[in-house]
Amino acid sequence: MDIRRIESGKRDFLPLLLLGDEQEDMIDRYLDRGTLLALYDGGLRAVCVVTKEAPGVFEIKNLAVEPAFQRQGYGRAMVRHVAGACRTAGGTRLLGTGDSALTLPFYRACGFRESHRVPNFFLQFYDHPIYEGGRLLSDMVYLSMEL
Repeated sequence: MDIRRIESGKRDFLPLLLLGDEQEDMIDRYLDRGTLLALYDGGLRAVCVVTKEAPGVFEIKNLAVEPAFQRQGYGRAMVRHVAGACRTAGGTRLLGTGDSALTLPFYRACGFRESHRVPNFFLQFYDHPIYEGGRLLSDMVYLSMEL
């Protein structure tokens, strides 16, 4: 397994990034200012975008695993890698996700705890309804992990 920092050609990873955040203009808000990591294991398996939001505050903005390779530990490996990289800088790691039974248990198992919610985030900022696991997403759920 090899995790690489992508310095140029970030938009080349857009098809996979759209699995983690399905609206391109939302990805455009953080892709250039964020650090893009790509996990390879016999080919591209996962991507992650991390931004520095404040001194000591890092946010995972996007984490996506190729569908054929989901539930094989690649997402967890990426989260561990990000935690290790951020730990050297100290502080807090955040991430925002929908209130979904498909994603929240994963992040909780990785050590995140709910911090706060932004009501109606998905309804306000996305140009179409987003469903995950058959459920309409409305609130953004922020999770945090102290490093």
